[in-house]
Amino acid sequence: MLTVVTGGSGSGKSELAENIAVKFTGKKYYIAAMQPFGEEALKRIERHRKMRAEKGFETIEKYTDIDELTFTRKDLVLLECVSNLCANEMFSGRMDKNIAADKIISGIEKINKMVSQLIVVTNEIFSDGILYEKETIEYMKVLGEINRRIFECADNVIESVYGIPYILKGNLT
Repeated sequence: MLTVVTGGSGSGKSELAENIAVKFTGKKYYIAAMQPFGEEALKRIERHRKMRAEKGFETIEKYTDIDELTFTRKDLVLLECVSNLCANEMFSGRMDKNIAADKIISGIEKINKMVSQLIVVTNEIFSDGILYEKETIEYMKVLGEINRRIFECADNVIESVYGIPYILKGNLT
């Protein structure tokens, strides 16, 4: 089962995704895609890692190439978040930026076929009306394509607005 949780910055999407996941009784993995840049980020990551451990998650720091991961059919995986993963893949300099969307979708599909439940967190960044530089607009287009494609195949799509879940597709049960 694929559940996608989306929302703006500070919307409560991560907490919502974790709350959905903690109800699962099997092994829980948390794929953390935020690359640490600086001491502040390292401290934040360590704090989050401890909080997730208390909720029963085993954290996997994986900034690119999620298709390399393996799990069992009994597992739940929470991927946090597609926005970071997209930026990491696009700007790592290791690949053509134009194939980032296909690579990420392929990884999500592969994991989804392996596990009992996959919860994917992504950002809604398309409503602010600000004009951005060319590279940022390119990133937004790729993220938009990824979001569209995972929403299309997801069993559940939930938007978190100020901590309130709005079911866009499927249900929370």
